[in-house]
Amino acid sequence: MTQRTWAAAVAVPLLLALGMYAAIKPLPFVTYAPGLTVNVLGDNDGRPVIDVQGHPTYPDAGQLRMTTVSVTDRNSDLDLLTLMRTWFSRDDGIYPFAIQYGSSGSSQEDQEEGQVEMISSQDAAVAAALRQLGYSVKPNLQIVVVQPDMPSVGKLQPRDILLKVGKTKVNPKTVVPNLIAAVPDGRSVPVTVERQGKRVTVHVTPRTVDGHKYIGVKLGIGYDFPFQVSVNINDAIGGPSAGLMFALSIYDTLTPGSITSGGVVAGTGTITGHGRVGAIGGIQQKIVGARQAGAQLFLVPAANCDDAITSDHGSMRLAQIATLKQAIAEVTAWGKNHDVALPQCTASKRSGT
Repeated sequence: MTQRTWAAAVAVPLLLALGMYAAIKPLPFVTYAPGLTVNVLGDNDGRPVIDVQGHPTYPDAGQLRMTTVSVTDRNSDLDLLTLMRTWFSRDDGIYPFAIQYGSSGSSQEDQEEGQVEMISSQDAAVAAALRQLGYSVKPNLQIVVVQPDMPSVGKLQPRDILLKVGKTKVNPKTVVPNLIAAVPDGRSVPVTVERQGKRVTVHVTPRTVDGHKYIGVKLGIGYDFPFQVSVNINDAIGGPSAGLMFALSIYDTLTPGSITSGGVVAGTGTITGHGRVGAIGGIQQKIVGARQAGAQLFLVPAANCDDAITSDHGSMRLAQIATLKQAIAEVTAWGKNHDVALPQCTASKRSGT
């Protein structure tokens, strides 16, 4: 056997082995696929998704559908072959791991963050809808997550409005960790909250972890509302991107008539308490999910137009939306005439969005 033949005999198996290793080695990416869509004007386990107490409600025979994306878990091992199959899929997408999950964290932290964002988006949606209807809405500080195996378990609850820590009254600008840090070691602190309209005080003993004291809650901005509006959605759904559709559905539920005129509208977008619509991730997969669910119109945050116009939306119309006020006007106009001119996501609008 010549030296060249021998080298080839060794090199070919090595190259094959290297190729097989590269094909099965986990790579730092995540995949997006179209997720479920939910008619926010409908019911969830026999209860209205938009549940209102203390104000008349008005049913809408149409649909306002929130959209979701199915994202691979941070612990998933995605190899080259799996990613190649996703790459060739018309509906799915591939994104760098760091864009979705950052450089650190855990699945539990991801879940907690998603819950915080979901609760905050629901409250912002209620605030935006009520302000659109002329109500005065003031912000407060509320508990959005009670962390497992921490001192607040069984004492504090999500949606509790924080009123006082010790003798200090709390407002949205209060630095609560500083109040907890000031509690003497081994001592409890009285925490006063408003829970379902009643004032409740519990005593919690902070726990020291890595030199810092915690009671085991995460806080977010809530609002004082003139009547009760709650959003009943599956606990497995997290994130802030349904804010626009929540706000639109709340407005529709609280006003006579039907803004959809019986049509099927889907959409996505974060929302602020003052009705500004913000960008989200996975717009292309959400559009596909909405089209598969039979939506006729899709509301696109202005900042997502670049990706939306290249999506597989079929005959479903896309409307560029910047505020809740605009969304109400465009859906109402479309409901009356499906051929009405709408602010479209087109190539001419891509700059400056």
